[in-house]
Amino acid sequence: MRNNQHRASEDTVLAYMKQHLGVVIGDPELIHTDITMDTTFGGDLELESIEFVALADRLRTEFGERINFVAFLAKKHVDDMVSLRVGDLVRYVASCLQEGDDSVRELQTHG
Repeated sequence: MRNNQHRASEDTVLAYMKQHLGVVIGDPELIHTDITMDTTFGGDLELESIEFVALADRLRTEFGERINFVAFLAKKHVDDMVSLRVGDLVRYVASCLQEGDDSVRELQTHG
C-alpha cells in the first residue's frame, strides 16, 4: 500500500511540475513539449539558468522552506546538473512533502 501511495504522490507532483514547467518554458499548454520523469532539464527542455530561477521561485512560493531547490541543486555535481531529469526533482519534492507529513493532495487543489 505504501508503494502505491508513494507512486501516486510522484504522479501528482509530476502533474504539478508539468504545469509549472510549461509556464516557465513558454509552452503553458505543453502543446510542443512532452514532459516525463525521464525528461532532462538541459538536453530536452533546454532550460536556461534564468528559467531554473523562475522554477525555484515557483517552488518557494508554493511550499516555502519545505522544498529547498537551491539546497537540492547544491548537493549535485556538475555532471549531475547536465543530466538532471524532471524525475529527480519530482522524487525530491515528493519525499520532502512526505517527510513533513504534508499531503501531496494539496497540490491538486493548487494546480
